[in-house]
Amino acid sequence: MRTIIFRFTAPYLTSLMVLFSIFVLLRGHNEPGGGFIGGLIAASAFAIYGIACGVAPVRRALHFHPMAIAAAGLMLAVLSGVLSLLIGVEFLTGLWAFPTFLGTEVALSTPLFFDIGVYLVVVGAISSIALALEETETD
Repeated sequence: MRTIIFRFTAPYLTSLMVLFSIFVLLRGHNEPGGGFIGGLIAASAFAIYGIACGVAPVRRALHFHPMAIAAAGLMLAVLSGVLSLLIGVEFLTGLWAFPTFLGTEVALSTPLFFDIGVYLVVVGAISSIALALEETETD
C-alpha cells in the first residue's frame, strides 16, 4: 500500500504522532498517559512511516539502532531507581528537585525519568520488531 498519497502524508502524520506521544509521556503522572502508551504511539508512528516509505528511511530517522534505544531506556529507568538508593531510601522512591531554568521553576523527578526510560524501551523494542517484520516481508 505505497500509494502516492500515503507516501506524501506519512512524514507529516509521523511527526504529529511523535509530538502527541511526547505530550502523552509528559502528562503521565497527573492524567492518563505515561511512558508506555506514549511509546506505543511513537512506535506506531514509525511503523506507519516504514509501511509508507520503507525500512531504510525509518532507520535514518531514528539515528540509532532501535535496540540501542531500548537499552538506553532500560538503563535510564534502572538509574532512576538506583538514585533513591544512593540517597538512602527504598528503591524507586520518588525524588524531586526544583531547579530554575530561564527564570522558571522546573519540577524534575525520578518518576519522570523512569517514564522516559519506559518510553524509550517501548519505542526501541516495538520499532525493532516492526522493522524486522517489514524487512522480511519485502525480501
